[in-house]
Amino acid sequence: YKRALTEPAWARWLLITAALGFLGLFVVVPLVAVFSEALVGGWRLYLEAITTPYARHALFLTLGVAVVCVVINGGFGIAAAWCLTRFQFPGKTLLSTLIDLPFSVSPVVVGLLFVLLFGARGWFGPWLMEHDIKVIFAVPAIVIATLFITFPFVVRELVPVMQAVGTEEEEAARVLGASGWAIFWRITLPNIKWGVLYGVILCSARAIGEFGAVSVVSGKVRGETNTLPLHVEDLYNEYQAQAAFACASLLSLFAVLTLAVKALVEWWSDRSARRRAAESRGGVEA
Repeated sequence: YKRALTEPAWARWLLITAALGFLGLFVVVPLVAVFSEALVGGWRLYLEAITTPYARHALFLTLGVAVVCVVINGGFGIAAAWCLTRFQFPGKTLLSTLIDLPFSVSPVVVGLLFVLLFGARGWFGPWLMEHDIKVIFAVPAIVIATLFITFPFVVRELVPVMQAVGTEEEEAARVLGASGWAIFWRITLPNIKWGVLYGVILCSARAIGEFGAVSVVSGKVRGETNTLPLHVEDLYNEYQAQAAFACASLLSLFAVLTLAVKALVEWWSDRSARRRAAESRGGVEA
């Protein structure tokens, strides 16, 4: 029976080799190419490329937008996941479908949508111009577009976690007289903390690397609305390849750091789950 469910050794090694070869060709080789091109002129030129005023502004703008999106989408994700897993209401399926909308719409189309809404000739454009509020081709448009692109990540990580946790502990706390906030802070949040952290990691990674929607709504003004991906594009189009790869290496470092943090969170979560299971078995045996 065991042999019937076990693949032959040659099949296992073939699959492993194919997987490692694919990862090496499409992940490792591009990363190595980015860093090798970034350092082709030496460390001095590399540091000069990533410390120019335009590069620093693009980096800080990118990180600032990512922080805002993580905070807002983190709160929205928790609220939406709680709503979807704890309540029954008309339109629940529609809400769940709409949350997945950014996964199916091109980011460029999203950017054009916000231009239609907030542009000078858009639906809200005349009112915004009348009150001297600038959205399109300014930082607010970058934040709004990035928020739209990244808001499903926290929700989609939390929904299965909250479904697996169930409602028994929350219902017991409610019966014992605990308030809604006390239940959330002392029961719900500790049970879903790893899902929240995992969703936040994915959300921040997507926000940092967003290009399509931001390129449409930002106006690409250097020193004002250029994020780091847009700055890389500008440098490459101006034939400053070494500087472009130097700035691109920062995005690659963020990606590698995100994967490392993700792996650490998964390892720590599995370790915590095993420890709780061992404590539970010890309590049952006692």
